[in-house]
Amino acid sequence: MPLVWGMLQGDQRGRFELEFALPSECADRLAARQTDIGIVPTVELERLDLEVIRGVGIACRGPIRSILLVLKTPPEAVRTLAADTSSRTSIALARIILAERYAARPRVQPMPPDLDTMLAAADAAVIIGDPALRVDPAALPYRVLDLGGQWRSLTGLPMVFAVWAARREVFAPELTDMFLASCRFGRAHLDDIVRQEAGRRGIPEALAREYLGERVVYELGEWEYRGLAEFLERARRLRAEDEDAV
Repeated sequence: MPLVWGMLQGDQRGRFELEFALPSECADRLAARQTDIGIVPTVELERLDLEVIRGVGIACRGPIRSILLVLKTPPEAVRTLAADTSSRTSIALARIILAERYAARPRVQPMPPDLDTMLAAADAAVIIGDPALRVDPAALPYRVLDLGGQWRSLTGLPMVFAVWAARREVFAPELTDMFLASCRFGRAHLDDIVRQEAGRRGIPEALAREYLGERVVYELGEWEYRGLAEFLERARRLRAEDEDAV
């Protein structure tokens, strides 16, 4: 919501026709040429021929709280991974962490984001976004890994989960300033966003305020783009190893 708040409430209002969809669906709509610009999971950037709108996205420099790997077994013993497929980046990140830190190469089982159902069917589960924020990790009888924190510990770099990207034929340089202005308007009105959004999403206001104000990085600099390049390289390497194993 902070990314688009200026488009909903600020000076950018009326300049874009907004539709809301899961990140994975945004990527698929761009691939099908059903939309011009979208928030794209970073793992999709190599599949899609898009122009990244630099400077703005969804990232973290440590634990993010909304991207969780919940473990029913020790991480090195994970053989099946239930995953909410709404963000393909988070699934790729979980697989990188399990492979590189714990030598585990689980089979991914796409499932709706219901933690009890996921863990009844698999050794571990990835939950993201609002479903993750509605869970209290300290109250769960399972080990919980924050994948943002795990990535920072593994690489020393920020993790970029999604970026604004446009089809090349509609990209224009002025989009950068417009999307950055919308984001800064949203960051300046976080209290308004929390009051409007937290209750209806079932998230405590204090947690929503901490999450939006302290955990998420919206403005991306060279350090974030170094983290993005490192993530894409490790994801590419993991895919190549998967293909070699087949």
